[in-house]
Amino acid sequence: MPCRDTVSWNPMIAGYVNCGNFETAFEILRTMKICGFDLDGYTFGSILKGVASAYRLDIGEQVHSMIVKMGYAANVYSGSALLDMYAKCGRVEDAYVVFQCIPERNSVSWNALIAGYVLVGDLGTAFWLLDCMEREHVELDDGPFAPLLTLLDNTEFYMLAMQIHGKIIKHGRAFDNTVCNALITSYSECGSIEDAKRVFDGAVGTRDLVTWNSMLASYLVHNKEELALKLFVDMQWLGLDPDIYTYTSIISACFDGAHKNHGKSLHGLVIKMGLEQSVPISNALITMYLKSNNRSMEEALLIFKAMESKDRVSWNSILTGLSQIGLSEDALKFFGHLRSVVEDIDHYTFSAVLRSCSDMATLQLGQQVHVLALKLGFKSNEFVASSLIFMHSKCGIIEDARKSFEGTPKGSSITWNSIIFGYAQHGQGNVALGLFYLMKESRVKPDHITFVAILSACSHIGLLEEGCRFLKSMESEYGIPP
Repeated sequence: MPCRDTVSWNPMIAGYVNCGNFETAFEILRTMKICGFDLDGYTFGSILKGVASAYRLDIGEQVHSMIVKMGYAANVYSGSALLDMYAKCGRVEDAYVVFQCIPERNSVSWNALIAGYVLVGDLGTAFWLLDCMEREHVELDDGPFAPLLTLLDNTEFYMLAMQIHGKIIKHGRAFDNTVCNALITSYSECGSIEDAKRVFDGAVGTRDLVTWNSMLASYLVHNKEELALKLFVDMQWLGLDPDIYTYTSIISACFDGAHKNHGKSLHGLVIKMGLEQSVPISNALITMYLKSNNRSMEEALLIFKAMESKDRVSWNSILTGLSQIGLSEDALKFFGHLRSVVEDIDHYTFSAVLRSCSDMATLQLGQQVHVLALKLGFKSNEFVASSLIFMHSKCGIIEDARKSFEGTPKGSSITWNSIIFGYAQHGQGNVALGLFYLMKESRVKPDHITFVAILSACSHIGLLEEGCRFLKSMESEYGIPP
């Protein structure tokens, strides 16, 4: 173009941002500025969208300076984009300052700010802003509701979920697709599969694949595998094309004896649909076969070998499978092969190979794996530490197990369980009980595995009354069924 104006430059910036090429978009912005063209609200809006996607807060602050310098701080378009950028980068205090500087706030500004507080998990402020929106008679679209519902993910939030649902109905958003999908997930995570199903049934005219997947996931979270399978069949009858998430979810439901044949049928369907080379689906099939009652290692290996491309999950699944069914020598050989192919070894890899070292009581090899874990920066990982504690304990060196325990963060029950088990198995039940009381003092919540370890410790040293007291306290104090 021999002659360009601001309108010519803006779509180029927006185009590169939308393609995910932020660096080029910013370079065009700089060239535009050097060439003396005026930047406007649309220019700033586009580039700030790119900043938010790339999490380039340093550049975002430079753009903010330009906006203030050129007098666009009060422009609703650039102001909302600036607010959204700070919110998505986790700087909600800065987002709120920008919000207060916008003279005419619209629903986009409010929604961006609420989404920012949701992102940092500030439930109180997010709900306060929603109330402010209502008081200022700002039109509520689906924007604020869906993010807020993602924070309601525990039984303690059930009443809040109902209140939000009431507001959704009051503002005529009950049939908005995004809101329905979020409601299904929220009710499910708040413990009410019945309410999730009611929302799903009421969304007959607005369901999309995400709606079906949300309901499918809800059934699986609540261990309603039969209902999940029936829902999947209904999707087939209605001619819906399941996506990767649908297949991986439903395959994960088919690992026990009752659903073993369903799993094989789904495997056949995957082949029929030409999806056997999908890495997530193949990984789900491998896991399904490994979790099945007869531990179908052969089928899992056949899928693994047939995969044209494999990711870290594929390798770890086979390694874990070999370790769990007692093929420890094969697991160690597989680990050697894995190291030559996979660049990024993670804590799942180390946990599985250390378990095999434990089963074979090969201390020297376990120590070599320990050194490798330290070298790759897994010193403070609780899963690796737990496996190290177990390995040293199994090899008869409880002192080294204790050293691994002391050198690891103790914020969850994982490492505590391993060391309590270790002392219990070494006949040092009193030390195991002492650690349990120390765990309680540290305000780490015990789980069912903790109580298995404690009861084991009591049995080793003949503490019958103490053991019965622990058994009774499980449900009354900790909500864990005996």
